Amino acid sequence: MTAYLVLDFTVLNLGAFREYIEAVPAFIAKHGGRYIVQGAEPEVMEGDWSPERLVILEFPAKENARAFLDDPDFQDLIAVRKANTISKLILVEGCV
Repeated sequence: MTAYLVLDFTVLNLGAFREYIEAVPAFIAKHGGRYIVQGAEPEVMEGDWSPERLVILEFPAKENARAFLDDPDFQDLIAVRKANTISKLILVEGCV
């Protein structure tokens, strides 16, 4: 079943975060993923949620999304993301 990674993040240091922005697409593609929403500025329609930047990635299955996040070659970039953003990340299955 198709799986989605939803990232809600606030960038603290854009200059340092650019390394992640430039390198992450290759890792997404390596694991069969693709961008659905990239860096959007969301408009909250209801509730107290106040995301600053939103990214939604689609993967063929949860296993692909987990492999993307667990990829040993990707760990240094995850550290860059964590050091330069405040981020929230969820994984959800869905079908259309």
